[in-house]
Amino acid sequence: MSSVADAAWVGIPEGNGFPGFDLTPGASFWSLLPAFVVVVLAGGVKNVSDSVAIQQVSWRRPRVPDFRLVQGSLNINGLGILAAGIFGTPPNSVYSGTSVSLIGFTGVAARRIGYVIGGTLLALAFLPKLTAFLLTLPSPVMVAYILTAIALLFVSGVRTVVQDGLDAQKALVVGLAFSLGIGIDNQTIFADLLGHKWGLLLDNGMLVGAMAAVLMTVFLDMTSPQRRSRLEVDLSVSSLPEIDRFLQDLAVRNGWDEASTQRLRSAGEEALLSLVQPDETGEKLIVSLVHPDQPPEDHPRLIIQARPEAGMVEMEFFAVIDAENLENRLASLSEEAEGMEEGEVSLRLLRHYASSVHHQKYHGLDIVTVNVKGSP
Repeated sequence: MSSVADAAWVGIPEGNGFPGFDLTPGASFWSLLPAFVVVVLAGGVKNVSDSVAIQQVSWRRPRVPDFRLVQGSLNINGLGILAAGIFGTPPNSVYSGTSVSLIGFTGVAARRIGYVIGGTLLALAFLPKLTAFLLTLPSPVMVAYILTAIALLFVSGVRTVVQDGLDAQKALVVGLAFSLGIGIDNQTIFADLLGHKWGLLLDNGMLVGAMAAVLMTVFLDMTSPQRRSRLEVDLSVSSLPEIDRFLQDLAVRNGWDEASTQRLRSAGEEALLSLVQPDETGEKLIVSLVHPDQPPEDHPRLIIQARPEAGMVEMEFFAVIDAENLENRLASLSEEAEGMEEGEVSLRLLRHYASSVHHQKYHGLDIVTVNVKGSP
């Protein structure tokens, strides 16, 4: 406790000073640059997963993650890393796995609590005695805390993986990535092969596991025998006949029977009607109403990508819409048919024809994924 007694009550943190800029990178810089690129990419993947996980544990009722918030998290995280590089301090993260675990353990996710904790951490920087007291916590206490946080984080990750189903490919990717991460974390493989500098960066289980999962996912997608079919049309009901022919041809190529073909076509129709909005007369129009003099090439566009899988067709609708997340709207549909709002009929029919519907909202882009089961 001598360190606590010797520490001052109030003080200003002492840094190492501004390191300055070096615009003439040498050989050591170029040798470490690829490793840092890999680390940044892996950190981005981890930041995305943390941002999604923290949304899932923060809501009392399950909701679809808003990927616009994920984009904002990535942007802020990038600015934080840039500032850390300029001032010569260790990089920080907007969200961490510990935050996800604490929210899941305590059930406290109010924004005002975050403000209080942030202010407390800022105040601790100017209160050396309190900081010294926290550093004297016994090791068993910290071990118990870390063990609990890791266990809750592991459960959150498993829940994220299995929430959309676990097929053979996903199980292979998750299993290999997890095994590689655990193996690398317990062995200094890269340090023995590439030396100490590279080993410090690459002998990281999180890094190796995340990059392995990304590379395997890209490889499996590129080598898949089922190629994607693509169609680009105006985001309007007038494009319905063209979409219908596109889906019918796809079903014929897959050898689907009449009932499955009709289900696929109906799902495509209801997905389109769910994406457009009615005008004042109640007629379905383009999502974003355009000026009458606007040329057709400037109208909102809809891109449809369809890929056959085992007994299923996965359709992805790429567009920009202002409506609420379709997945949340589907989850909130009432069981009673009375008093249905405008557009709810299309949502109910879409839920009937499709085996699953997922909607990801980004800044400037919406991706709606519709899976339809079929049989020859």
